[in-house]
Amino acid sequence: MQDVLEGIITIAREAGAAILSVYRRDDFGIENKADDSPLTAADLAANAVILAGLKRLAPDIPVLSEESDEVPFSERQQWQRYFLVDPLDGTKEFINRNGEFTVNIALIDQGVPVLGVVFVPVLDVLYAGLLGTTSSDGKSLAFVERDDQRQNIAVRKVVPRIAAAESVVVVASRRHSSPAMEHCMTTLSSRFPTLETLNMGSSLKLCLIAEGRADLYPRLAPTSEWDTAAAHAVVSAAGGEVVDDQFVPLRYNTKAGLLNPYFYVLGDVTFDWQACLS
Repeated sequence: MQDVLEGIITIAREAGAAILSVYRRDDFGIENKADDSPLTAADLAANAVILAGLKRLAPDIPVLSEESDEVPFSERQQWQRYFLVDPLDGTKEFINRNGEFTVNIALIDQGVPVLGVVFVPVLDVLYAGLLGTTSSDGKSLAFVERDDQRQNIAVRKVVPRIAAAESVVVVASRRHSSPAMEHCMTTLSSRFPTLETLNMGSSLKLCLIAEGRADLYPRLAPTSEWDTAAAHAVVSAAGGEVVDDQFVPLRYNTKAGLLNPYFYVLGDVTFDWQACLS
């Protein structure tokens, strides 16, 4: 599985290069999909690179991608293991040229993201996670590649931060606020003496938790399974967890629809977030 991880890292970087070739153009070839969300030439170019790369790397494992043909649940519910792909997560960030978009490739095993790669083309930063049950030494592996250096990452503890009067950091979506999110932030503000908010686009929000730069990411607005799976694997490998709004671990490919429930990304899983948010 570590060899598979290295192969997916290569594929993600190749997809990032295809995205950047479009990013440098004046015309992104923007279209609107059936749900009125934008689609660019970069989405399609990255998707082609990823599908070809995964076919070479693991031809027997099926692929579910945001930008490929829909696979009916009657077929994919038979899959024990499959790749879940978002070739360009954060298309609106891409169009606005703020750099906060990613390539997301995950391997799902019986509903659990066991391997994930998140690549940020503009920054040349890559996050990766591999759960211990799939690695040769039985240990989970989570790391970031930045400035040609690979560094292990892990979530951070909350209680020592509170004791030291340091900020508890909550990640929020740059584009998707809601009354539920506003209520959540009001609740958190009443619980912690010092609270800081970071706004970010795409799956980078989950990676901030995995890297120990933030503590909680409440997502109380719609997302699809391909939006979260790769970064979910990184968070889990780094020691965190992603749970639904009932604090049950988030799972994939369990129903006909591909929308996630509302969820929380938890850094310190030993902290009683459920009581804090009640």
